[in-house]
Amino acid sequence: MPDQAGSAAPTGPSPVGPLIVVALDFGLKRIGIASGDTLTRAAHPRSTIANGPKGPDWTALERLLADVRPARIAVGEPYNADGSVSPLTEAARRFAAELAQRSHLPVDLVDERWSSQDAEERLRDARASGERRRRVTREDIDAAAAAVILERWLERWSKQHTRT
Repeated sequence: MPDQAGSAAPTGPSPVGPLIVVALDFGLKRIGIASGDTLTRAAHPRSTIANGPKGPDWTALERLLADVRPARIAVGEPYNADGSVSPLTEAARRFAAELAQRSHLPVDLVDERWSSQDAEERLRDARASGERRRRVTREDIDAAAAAVILERWLERWSKQHTRT
């Protein structure tokens, strides 16, 4: 079951080894996907899957999870700029709950405010610097936003599991 809003950091005992984590940027048209791990603490944009009136492409998502074999999933929880919930917040929570039930994996909700803007800025900067050659698409932004969500999850995980 997803954590309640505001408690997105993973809980429980410290893992024995590194964890592979998949992050999802929930949207009504597409769901951005990123993956990473707690050893390198790096998040990598992967792709997107379709979402629509009939729901997400569960087959594609289940195939991805089978390939990546994550220990946990982080789902972006959208809020309005002022921190209030929106209709998209509730839709993302329902998606996260169904994902937890289908995948049998822990699903953590992560505040995703401004993740898409951050992702778009990073991608445009990479293109302006010549690091990225092709134009930036909505799919690129959604996958990069999932990486931003995963970076936030990894930062909280690191704070919880790093001994000082």
